[in-house]
Amino acid sequence: MHEIILISVMACITFLTRVLPFFIFKNKSYPIIEYLGDVLPYAIMAMLVVYCLRSVDLFSGNHGICEIIGIGSVILLHLIKRNTLLSIIGGTLIYMLCVQIIFI
Repeated sequence: MHEIILISVMACITFLTRVLPFFIFKNKSYPIIEYLGDVLPYAIMAMLVVYCLRSVDLFSGNHGICEIIGIGSVILLHLIKRNTLLSIIGGTLIYMLCVQIIFI
């Protein structure tokens, strides 16, 4: 019973933190919020790329070939299709094929 109460309280607090900004900023436009909405997606993606490539060793193993092929496929798919989700999924699939099948 104690666990159910804890989970319920955590769920309610998480829900409130997600919904509260919509009630606070309803029908209001703040320049800083709009700026962050424009800039943060790109900053987060750049941070994820750096995080994923931080442990690539260019001087051992396959020399980062799988990572280069994966990044190249994401860029190529995005230039062709202009669909972020398709680019990410396609690049991930190609990278996993390289790691699991081609460069064993």
